[in-house]
Amino acid sequence: MSNFTLITGRTLEQGRTLEIGKFTKDYMDRCAICEINPEDLKKIGVESGSNVKVKTAFGEVVVKAVSSPSSSPNIVFIPMGFWANAVVNPNTQGSGMPTFKGVPCEIEPTTEPVTPIYDLLKKFHKKPYEYKFSEHSDPSQPQNEYTVSNVVCCFCGCICDDLEVTVKGSKISSVRSACAIGTAKLLNYAKERVYKPMIRKNGEFVETSLDEALNTAAKILAEAKYPVLYGWSSTSNEAMRVGVRLAELVGGVLDNTAVCCHGPTVLGTQQTGVVKATLGQMKNRADLIVYWGCNPIFAHPRHTIRYSAMAKGRFVPGRKGRKIIVVDVRPSPTTKIADLYVQVNPGMDYELITALRMAVKEHTIEAPVVAGVPREKILEIAEMLKSAKFGVIFFGMGLTMTSGKGRNVEEAIKLVQDLNEWTKFVLLAMRGHYNVTGTNAVMTWLTGFPYAIDFSRGYPRHNPGVTSATDVLIREDADAALIVASDPVSHFPKKAIEHLSKIPTIVIDPRWSPTAALADVFIPTSFVGIECEGTVYRMDGVPLRAKKILNPPDGILSDEEVLEKLVEKVEALKLGR
Repeated sequence: MSNFTLITGRTLEQGRTLEIGKFTKDYMDRCAICEINPEDLKKIGVESGSNVKVKTAFGEVVVKAVSSPSSSPNIVFIPMGFWANAVVNPNTQGSGMPTFKGVPCEIEPTTEPVTPIYDLLKKFHKKPYEYKFSEHSDPSQPQNEYTVSNVVCCFCGCICDDLEVTVKGSKISSVRSACAIGTAKLLNYAKERVYKPMIRKNGEFVETSLDEALNTAAKILAEAKYPVLYGWSSTSNEAMRVGVRLAELVGGVLDNTAVCCHGPTVLGTQQTGVVKATLGQMKNRADLIVYWGCNPIFAHPRHTIRYSAMAKGRFVPGRKGRKIIVVDVRPSPTTKIADLYVQVNPGMDYELITALRMAVKEHTIEAPVVAGVPREKILEIAEMLKSAKFGVIFFGMGLTMTSGKGRNVEEAIKLVQDLNEWTKFVLLAMRGHYNVTGTNAVMTWLTGFPYAIDFSRGYPRHNPGVTSATDVLIREDADAALIVASDPVSHFPKKAIEHLSKIPTIVIDPRWSPTAALADVFIPTSFVGIECEGTVYRMDGVPLRAKKILNPPDGILSDEEVLEKLVEKVEALKLGR
């Protein structure tokens, strides 16, 4: 048995197979793996392709060991998903964000098989389930071939708006200009779907009418004392508006997926403010780009081409006119395009940023090495930053998911503020879900707070670490849950999932998921940007209108329409209307 530091995160194949289907073998093969340095594999005594057991203080899981030269010695990587989250640290350190990176772990060889998702779910609950995926054919759909231009891709925070989608025989037949993940979503959106509402009767899922499903869901929410209403980042702003109204009505906790991605970014911004710009300004003007704790080539595949490193700007000719710095705990595909790669020790981003601030302000750095980076290199980076005409720091969950969380982001913002005494510098979070930025905006407009909002006293309160969905579930405070356009069972720590499996849960989503499998009510809806339109926000806060490409299946409503009906039924129960 050997000791390592575990890092989790997105990969291109994890994202692509996620959109093809979470219950496919391909998804398990891409996610139930552990990337390990070849020398470390020898130390453990296993070959690439063999199974290993990863153990932390919070759980254990069997995955397949994969030799990865990009993995640094003593650092192992498991792609984001059900298997990784079985062993991550649920402690949110008062931020709402569990610690998904920098978790001490032990690895040992094992002959045990890798466990499929449904078998893993059995460890959390004993509810019987049966899923029946089906292809839907609607003769009322137009059968002719047509092409829709300038389609908005509803996958990641880039929400690229230049796609060309061809529909043939009521199905999407081809996609142009999208990345591999966006293409996978559009071509496979109809897979792993259940087209009828379902409720549990005598413990088993049965198909039912939309009205009965809504009545059951309304009863659960109206009778709950402290429900959690979670998700929202993969739906439209219009649906979120109704969600806020519903949360206030039932006196619950309203939270979104920022709590497990960039919630700490919000906290850092609240403390310090932020110097921002649009992606268009960055593309046209930036001559120095820093990617800190992010891997856009995997997580946001078109980001470097459309908006940053490779993009041809109005005042910058493209890659040749830019310097690229990558700061991360391990090499990644993004480091291959860098002029300078800086490897920081896990969990020590705060120390490195502080040292950079000292160098920018021309204070003396006495330590010869900070966070694994020699003093000379820190001084070199500081000079590169100060010499830029227009610099950008794009940062990801390498800052938000490690120790320090919001403090890491706060220090990064202060570094950018310091640099603005010398030159023009801006900072932007690499947002994951396509409308998580919109979610934070809508909730702030309507409540004053961007996430982790508690309505239990009749008015909104915000106290991450106390009122965040993750903490509420981990503490076992919630007595019901409404999950909209999200799959927390695949992305929350094991302890949170354990409680979610014990309470009445309603899922409103276009697609079946591990969360739907343990729910008590499942209501299928249409896809924003495919089967219905809606307003979404790009990661830089620019609103775009997602188009409707084809008609939804007969009887399938949008999230907004379903939530409006649910609000009416809850009002009737709680207010006697």
